[in-house]
Parts: sequence; structure tokens; C-alpha cells
Amino acid sequence: MKITVIGSSNVDLCSKVDRLPMPGETVSNGVFLQACGGKGANQAVAARRLGGEVRFVTALGDDTLGREMLVQLRQEGIDVADTSITPGQHTGIALIMIDRQGENCIAVNPGANRTLTPARADLFKEQIACSDIVVMQAEIPYETIKHVAGMAHRAGVAVLLNPAPVCTVDDELMCMVDVLVVTRT
Repeated sequence: MKITVIGSSNVDLCSKVDRLPMPGETVSNGVFLQACGGKGANQAVAARRLGGEVRFVTALGDDTLGREMLVQLRQEGIDVADTSITPGQHTGIALIMIDRQGENCIAVNPGANRTLTPARADLFKEQIACSDIVVMQAEIPYETIKHVAGMAHRAGVAVLLNPAPVCTVDDELMCMVDVLVVTRT
């Protein structure tokens, strides 16, 4: 199956703590972990590991973190030919706290993910049309999601949307979505 994932790439900076802090509180004794993430990158890796032929369209910063992310994605066997390195931007960063029960709090600094615009999406129109499904999430600009969904829909390509982080999805976009994946919050 040919899967095109269009979405975010973030470097996850995680702290595993006994409990999540209250507003204004500091908790200590955390265990630090850095990992490649972002909802788009996670979807691309999962689809590839499940046997999909995955092309990932994302935007990375012109920094060490972005270059490391690109290496990791290639090692996963993901086609990153349409990934852009954005001069003057940092790679997206997610600050994540995780408690013993697995609950988490996440703050995302989108960085280069903001540069994944409709005009940029027009550059890979042919790849979208050759896909079996296009997978997106809401860590990229909404207008890009809507634009890509329209291109895919007109080409007869299925659209999967995970509107996370939570966002309002208008009726026009909903009519172009074949699979809607929602999260608990």
C-alpha cells in the first residue's frame, strides 16, 4: 500500500516523573529521554513498520536536530524525498512530562512545521495522486490540511485525518475525510 503522510516532525524531550506537577510547582527526580517524534513522523514510522510503502512530507529546521531526524527516518525505510530543510527555522520540539501511570502533558513548539504551507503542498501533487491513502494530523497548518485533503479527494485518494492536537474541523474538510481518528481529549 502506498501511503503518503503529510505532517509534523518534532524532537521529543521527555521527563518521566512520579507525578505531574501542579501549576507553579516543580517536581524533581525525573528521568530524561530524547526521541524522534511528532504526530506525522510517528504515523509514518508506524505505517512503515506495518509494511506500508511510506512517503513522508514534512519540514525540518536547518539544525542538528533536523539532520538527526532525517537520518532516523531514512533508517526506518521511509521515503523522505519531499522533506524540506527550512533555513532559519528550528526543528519542532515537544516538551513532554509523563507520570508513573502513563499520563502526560505536552507542549509543542512547532518551528519548521509551520512552513508546511499549501504552496509547498502543491509541489507534491503528483505523489498525492499516486497514493492509496494520505494521512494527516493537526500539527501542521489547518489550511494545508484542507488543501491537501482537497487534492487527494479530487484524485480519488482516501484521506485519513487525526485532528490532534484538537482543532475544529469544518464541514467542507469533513466531506473530504474518509477516516477520522480521534483522541480521548
